[in-house]
Amino acid sequence: MSRPEHIAPPEIFYDDVESKKYSSNSRIIEIQTKMAERAYELLAIPETAEGLMLLDIGCGSGISGDVITDAGHHWIGCDISQHMLDVAIDREVEGDVMLRDIGQGFPFRAGSFDGAISISAIQWLCNAEKSHHNPRKRLHTFFQSLFNVLTRGGKAILQFYPENSAQIEMITASALRCGFSGGLLIDYPNSSKAKKYFLVLFTGNNNIMPSAKGVEGEEYEEEEDSNEVKYSNRKRDRRRVAKSKGSAQHKTKEWIMNKKERQRKQGKEIKNDSKFSGRKRGPRF
Repeated sequence: MSRPEHIAPPEIFYDDVESKKYSSNSRIIEIQTKMAERAYELLAIPETAEGLMLLDIGCGSGISGDVITDAGHHWIGCDISQHMLDVAIDREVEGDVMLRDIGQGFPFRAGSFDGAISISAIQWLCNAEKSHHNPRKRLHTFFQSLFNVLTRGGKAILQFYPENSAQIEMITASALRCGFSGGLLIDYPNSSKAKKYFLVLFTGNNNIMPSAKGVEGEEYEEEEDSNEVKYSNRKRDRRRVAKSKGSAQHKTKEWIMNKKERQRKQGKEIKNDSKFSGRKRGPRF
């Protein structure tokens, strides 16, 4: 199974059909809610605080915003998918939502937000969806704008799915260059099923990193309740899907053409296709 960001840009991938899953699929709702609850927990907002204004980055259908509402705060969400925002409006979420490419920054005054959360969004910035996109520049614009719209002493918790260690380094380094302090927090780092990455960022001096879950012998326990979050073995599932669909064999012409198309979407310089692309060579003398 391919990563969503390798299939299409987010505004295309999250079309009407895909977006409606976020209001009808109980498993997706449960997973998104639990990750949002963990992100809100990491913000460490005092229980006595009420009516804060938070920014929900990549708010989608407003599931993470519901967590903020339940905590008694206000929120504004932004997303690049109009279909996702339509679902949020149909769900009558309490927060305000707006169509926005986060790679272009945020149109708010400095110090507008007391904190920010993001669930499964910022990894999309690592791909060049258009010819003029530069992932490093877009990350810099995003983090610089985020730093500006947060109050001093504010905090941002960004959950994301990195593709590799290079992406982690690029995202983290970009955030720190824009004035943030903090770093990466990994829940259940020794679990292939429950591992979750959170970028914990501070704008002030209250930069005490919170503790990760599952680092001192604590184990992730799956409940027998069918409503509990289920984690799957992605590599195993990918092999099963490939086998059932009869996917392209390694190094065949179809495999090579698919790989080149993925790399073009990532903004890499790839040689033009020709009649020799993927052509099987004869034996050497």
